[in-house]
Amino acid sequence: MNESHASHAARAPDGDAAVIEKSWHEPEVFAEIFHRYFDEIHRYVARRLGTDAADDLAAETFLAAFRRRDRFDPAKGAVRPWLYGIATNLVSVHRRSERRFFRALARTPAEHVAPGHEDRVAAQVSAGEVGKELARALARLPSGDRDVLLLVALADLSYDEVAQALDLKNGTVASRLNRARRKLREALGGVNPTLTTEESPA
Repeated sequence: MNESHASHAARAPDGDAAVIEKSWHEPEVFAEIFHRYFDEIHRYVARRLGTDAADDLAAETFLAAFRRRDRFDPAKGAVRPWLYGIATNLVSVHRRSERRFFRALARTPAEHVAPGHEDRVAAQVSAGEVGKELARALARLPSGDRDVLLLVALADLSYDEVAQALDLKNGTVASRLNRARRKLREALGGVNPTLTTEESPA
């Protein structure tokens, strides 16, 4: 686990799983999960689909989580990856929109790009000067590889958390991430587009 992931763990609220379990019998208690994680999930969706889609999809994420709360396994303890998994599945419904968004960013002259979606993505996933090329390369990635890469780069999830979010094995997470990084490096002329330094499963 790198420092960023360790700091996330240190900041994670205590008792998330207990809150979910209590909400099975007292549904109103689930509001605590909403208040703890809505802003974070909203930022993640906005970085993938733009701010216009984020309000609806973030709200839909928590509605889906509320409806599925009886399927959450308290033994896992971590609610955060579960929520990111739901959000990523909802993003998958908008795959075409996501690819169109990145392609549009790639076609937009730099001087006409308003601060927002591309800036946030570039700041997290690129080396800074490759924003348009990065957007084009992200649009070309297979959806599964893009999900893993962006959960690590935008949501700052560890390998274990990505595996839990997407119901994958750690080895699959590592291979998808390595493949995504390789394809982006090739597309960007050898520039390493990722800022994370984790190279093996946590």
